Amino acid sequence: MISKGKKRKVDYGALNSPFMRIPGMDVRGARGLLDIGVREVYELRGRDPESLFTDLKKKRIALSKDILKFFRLAVEFAEREE
Repeated sequence: MISKGKKRKVDYGALNSPFMRIPGMDVRGARGLLDIGVREVYELRGRDPESLFTDLKKKRIALSKDILKFFRLAVEFAEREE
């Protein structure tokens, strides 16, 4: 049976971002990074995940704390990437 509920919007910008190359990255985490102006993985080198989260909190009223774990993951990946 086909569901007649609302279709979810797909965030193609976040899905096509370089952040989705990071193993374990979530679309919400990628969207958060894009929303604060980070466009490439290398831009995360040396950044503090908590300060990135604080920057995002300034832009979004409702923000889940679990996005912080994706920011930590992204910064760690960027610092290991050559």
